[in-house]
Amino acid sequence: MTQDKAATSGAWAEPKATALIVLADGTVLEGFGIGAAGHAVGEVCFNTAMTGYQEILTDPSYAGQIVTFTFPHIGNVGTNEEDIESLNMAARPGACGVILRTDITLASNYRATRPLNDWLKARGIIGLAGVDTRALTALIREKGMPNAVIAHAPDGKFDLPALKKEAAAWPGLVGMDLVPMVTSAQRFTWDETEWQWGKGYGKQTAPEFHVVALDYGIKRNILRLLASAGCKVTVVPATTSYDDIVALKPDGVFLSNGPGDPAETGKYAVPVIQQVVKSGTPTFGICLGHQMLGLALGGTTLKMHQGHHGANHPVKDVTTGKVEITSMNHGFALDKDSLPASVEQTHFSLFDGSNAGIALKDKPVFSVQYHPEASPGPRDSHYLFQRFVELMREKKKAKV
Repeated sequence: MTQDKAATSGAWAEPKATALIVLADGTVLEGFGIGAAGHAVGEVCFNTAMTGYQEILTDPSYAGQIVTFTFPHIGNVGTNEEDIESLNMAARPGACGVILRTDITLASNYRATRPLNDWLKARGIIGLAGVDTRALTALIREKGMPNAVIAHAPDGKFDLPALKKEAAAWPGLVGMDLVPMVTSAQRFTWDETEWQWGKGYGKQTAPEFHVVALDYGIKRNILRLLASAGCKVTVVPATTSYDDIVALKPDGVFLSNGPGDPAETGKYAVPVIQQVVKSGTPTFGICLGHQMLGLALGGTTLKMHQGHHGANHPVKDVTTGKVEITSMNHGFALDKDSLPASVEQTHFSLFDGSNAGIALKDKPVFSVQYHPEASPGPRDSHYLFQRFVELMREKKKAKV
């Protein structure tokens, strides 16, 4: 019924909900479906970034999660193939769902090749618009990140009891190893460098160092920054053995970001990391790699109440006294009080004081909790890649 006819007849046709968020406690939030049809189960988090929605949704660290954007205007720059962060351009390693306040904004950017809604459908990401994201964010801040089912049915027909049952039954991310669904299936070499205005991506043709990157869900821009810093990068699957890593004769080892519970993934990753550390090979970890390095050094991890998700998180580098604005995406954290005396805290969050970086006092090994590749996010932390390069350079000089 049109608005004019409704006014004449004295009736009003309420628009029909075509998407739902069903929380584990039975709460149901209605909205309008975007992206792929179907349903998915995951943990609901909120992200405060104002830009970079495509990079966020294709970050493999978001596997098993439904992202609520607090910024209301999502879709305004469209999508393109250059800004995808997962290694697999076609598959959906990344967020399983997305929640928006308003309908998708029309694309208006010269780099756009496809509207966001079409891109979501092609990636198999289920979306919902029309939800009060401020209220949902407040709920997460108060009660923590809930497990939920996101469902999109164009005809508006849902089996609500079944969805509630599925949401309540999902065990959550604690104890869940999600790395197998996002890691590379085989070894490969990476040489693409950073994007430059008017030129696009470049190519590393004269690398100074060889880095082996353990792929727990690595992002493309991390690899680009390593290549731009003068590295030939060999990416290997998450289950690669220490012997296979050594056989590649790396100057340094990189431990990547990734999803899930670090303690669970650490059951097979930590023993390998411990051998790498013992060998004295320069090592740099981020996000999940940071957490598992902490486990390898004797620390413990814990599940956070609401996590850190956004591109505006202030972190202090205690080694320089400087504050940097960082990009974060993690629901687990390294317990700073569990760190042994051989490990020093190099960075901490200025939001809540949680650990954001560590280093070994007697070996060239360090890591940070945040995403220094800045895709999306500010570039304050790019210096960390140079810090890694300097460790490899010093190690090489010591061998001469």
